[in-house]
This record gives sequence, C-alpha cells and structure tokens, in this order.
Amino acid sequence: MKKPSELNIFRAFRSSNYTLYFIGRSVSQFGTWMQRTAVIWVVYSMTHSAFLIGVTIFAEQFPSFIFSFVGGVAADRYNRYRIIRITQIASIIQSLLLVILVITGHMIIWMILVLSVILGIINAFDIPARQSLIHEVVADQADLPNAVSLTTAMASLAQMLGPALSGIVLNAFGAAVCFLINAASFGAVMLSLMLMTLPPPKPKISEKKILNEFREGFVYLEKARVIRLIILMLALLSLLVLPYNTVLPVFAKIIFKGDASTFGYINSFIGAGAVAATIYIASRKTGSNLKQILFVSTIILGIALICFGLVKNFPSAMVIAVLVGFGSIVPFTISNIIVQSESEPHMRGRVISILLMAMFGMVPLGSVITGAVSQRIGAPITVVVQGIIAVMLALVFVKFLTGYKKQYPKADLLSNETEEEIIERVG
Repeated sequence: MKKPSELNIFRAFRSSNYTLYFIGRSVSQFGTWMQRTAVIWVVYSMTHSAFLIGVTIFAEQFPSFIFSFVGGVAADRYNRYRIIRITQIASIIQSLLLVILVITGHMIIWMILVLSVILGIINAFDIPARQSLIHEVVADQADLPNAVSLTTAMASLAQMLGPALSGIVLNAFGAAVCFLINAASFGAVMLSLMLMTLPPPKPKISEKKILNEFREGFVYLEKARVIRLIILMLALLSLLVLPYNTVLPVFAKIIFKGDASTFGYINSFIGAGAVAATIYIASRKTGSNLKQILFVSTIILGIALICFGLVKNFPSAMVIAVLVGFGSIVPFTISNIIVQSESEPHMRGRVISILLMAMFGMVPLGSVITGAVSQRIGAPITVVVQGIIAVMLALVFVKFLTGYKKQYPKADLLSNETEEEIIERVG
C-alpha cells in the first residue's frame, strides 16, 4: 500500500516541514471556526438583527483590509516565523478576553465589536505571513500548487466540522468553552514551528518606506495582468455574492425554525461542499483548464444560491448547501494558486496582501450591505439575488478572460500550461 505522500493528491506531504505546517494550521482552523460561529450566534441571540451580524463580520474583516498592506510588507521585510509566533500569542489573548467577558457576564455588543477589530488587525499580519510561508516549507516547488490546494482543503474541512462542533458545544457548555478551545488551538501552530527544521534566517534589510514598498506591489501587478483580472473578479464576488453567510442565522432560526445546532449544520454542509471542491482541485491532472473550472464553479454557486433561497425543506436545503460550498471555495483557491505560483519571492507577501484585500475589503462591506438589504426584502430573496449576480459575473468574466488569452497568450495563466511549467518559467 502506498504511503499518503506517494499518492498524487498528497504529494506535498513529502516535505516534513509542510506536514508540520499543515497539522498546526489545521488545528488552529478548527478553533477559529468554532469561535467565529459562536460569536455570530451570540450576537444574533442578543440582538435578533441580521444587520448587526453584518456589522460584526465587518468589524473583524475590515481592519484586515486596512492593515493588510502593512502585513504584506512585514512578511517580505521580516522573519515570517517570528511574525507568526507573535500573532499566535496575540490571538490567544484575544480569545481569552472573550472568555472573561462571558464568565463575568459582561458580554456587550460594543465589546464584541472591539475585540473583533483587534482580531482583524492581528489577521492582517498573520495571514500574509502564513500564506507566503507555504512557499518556504515546501521542499519541491513543483508541489506548491498541491500544497496550496491541500491547505485550502483542510481550511474547508474545518469550516465544515468547526461550526457543527461549535453548535454542540454552544448548546451543552456555552460560548466561553468555544472561545477557550480556540485559544488552545493556537498553541498547535507555535508547536509546529518549533518542530520544523528551518534554514538560518536571511537578513532582510530595506531602507524603503512601507507605502513605497506596497506601491511596488501594484506596479508589479501591472506586469501580471491576469493576476489582476482574477483579483478583480474575486473582489466583486466577495462584495456581492460571498456575504450570503451573513443571513444564515436567519435561515437557521426563522426559515428552518432551529437553534445553534441548526446554524452549525448549515455551515457544516457548506463546508462539506468546500472540502469536495478543494480535494477535486488538489487531485486534478496538470494542464487542467483553470478558466473553465472557475467559470463552471461560479455558475454552480449562483444556481445553488438561487435554489437555497427558494427551498423551505431543511434536508433539501442541506443538499443544496453542499453545492453552495463547492462553488464558494474555488475562486479563492485558484486565485491563491496563481499568486503563489506566479509572484516573485521578493514580492510574494505584498501580492498576497493585495489578494487578501480583495476579500477582507469587500466581504465585510458586502456583509453590511447584505444584512441591511435582508432587513428590507428578507433573507430568502436576498440570497436569490446574490445567486443571480454570481451567474452574471461568471458570464461577464469568462468573456474577458477569453479575450485576454488572445491578446496576451504568453501571460495567460489560465491556459493549458501546467503548474510545473509555470513554476519553471517563473524560477
């Protein structure tokens, strides 16, 4: 029987450093989704407002948008391992503060929002460092696309199981235990870093100002126009479509007449679809037409959201939720693969930060808009409209991408060029 690392879908595990990275981050992802689910449910239970759910998501993610350029520059300037250690300690403190608020009975909305803002600032430094670190912990750079896909697959699995576990823990023990589990999960990341065999850190000295270095990232994107086009599509999806999760508590409590467990199950079935999507991407043959995958998955997302908004039967809605999850994860996964494969090492942190800005800037804004709109027209109609928008974006961008291929054939990453050829060309 072949070892997992000998199978094509798990080939990135040939690198021991990546295996440690994968394990540590996986544990942390489970804790993150447990806390995120608990925070959203607590806010909705206290306020019964979809708009305030959107504000809570905004409070966590928009600071990441504001400070991500600083985090991207920091990831290129300084030791990424040290940055991650610092962010893990800060995340532990943030989670423990939530525990204290619950235990002392001082769980007030404005305090939750303040701690959400703090978490967003932490993530602005943590995520660019962790994303760009993948390139360093993979021994064979030909395994990089597989490593990105596996990492995203595990994040999706955490999205599937974390909320379900959070729902069970919420009903049995309360939100404080969810926050405490998340605080403990960050220790796994720190332990994995300690066990890695790392080369001596190379000194990174730069006399340039932070804003100048970040500006260089946008100048760099002028030469990588396909990356810029993909980031634009991801930004529009993040603003207008992906914030559908803002109204999921409304579906759980009002449409399906459930509780915290129901909310957890909805997220879990969406996560199941996301896992299926990322496993598919990780196991696909080299030379796959990424443009076609992106187009079809966005169409699937749109149609699934339309159906989810119209269906009132819970079991049927969960089947559709799997398709929603499948269509949701592909855009970010493919974008991440392109950025990781194409960006030059000295620019990788900044380009990743721009990619993250496309999500962290648009998703929180979209969450506020989605929450406000759903207050007026209802959650089901809001989701149906988002599905229609997804289909329209797919039809528009597939035309742009096709036209772009004819105009810039050498730069088109969405052609049949394999990931290995991309990496070899980039060096």
